[in-house]
Amino acid sequence: MAALAPLATLASTGFGVYAQQQQAAQARAQQRAQVEIQRQAETARQEQLQLQQQAEARLRGERLARTLASTRARLAAGGLSVDDGSAAAVQAGLRADAAAGQRDSDELFRARLASGRASLLNPDGSFTTVNSLLRALPSFGNSVRSLLD
Repeated sequence: MAALAPLATLASTGFGVYAQQQQAAQARAQQRAQVEIQRQAETARQEQLQLQQQAEARLRGERLARTLASTRARLAAGGLSVDDGSAAAVQAGLRADAAAGQRDSDELFRARLASGRASLLNPDGSFTTVNSLLRALPSFGNSVRSLLD
C-alpha cells in the first residue's frame, strides 16, 4: 500500500499539469480572441480617421476653390487683371495657406493613427503557459523524488 502513494501522487501531479495546460490553452484562446477584437476595433478606428481626413481635405479644397473664385470675381470687378500682379499674389497666398492647413491636418492625422497602435512587442501580455509550467514543476519534482526514495 505504501508503494502506491508515490504513484498516486505522480498521477495526481500529472492530472494537475494536464488541467493547468488545458486552462492555459483556454486562456490563450481567449487572449487571441481579445487581440482579434482589438485589432478589428483598431482597423475600424483607422478607417474612420481616414474617412474623416478625406472629408476634411475635400471640404478644404472646395472652400479654397470658392474663395479663389470669389477673390477673382472681386478683383475683376475692381478692374484688376486676375492673372498677374497683386491679384496673382493674393491667390498664391490663399493657395499657400490652404497647403499649410493640409500639412497640419496630415500631421494630426498621422498622430491620431499612431496614438491608438498596440505594442508590436507584446500584443496580449500573456505568460500563462510559462507560469503554469513553473507552478507544476515543483509538485512533479516532489512526486519523482518520492518514487526514487
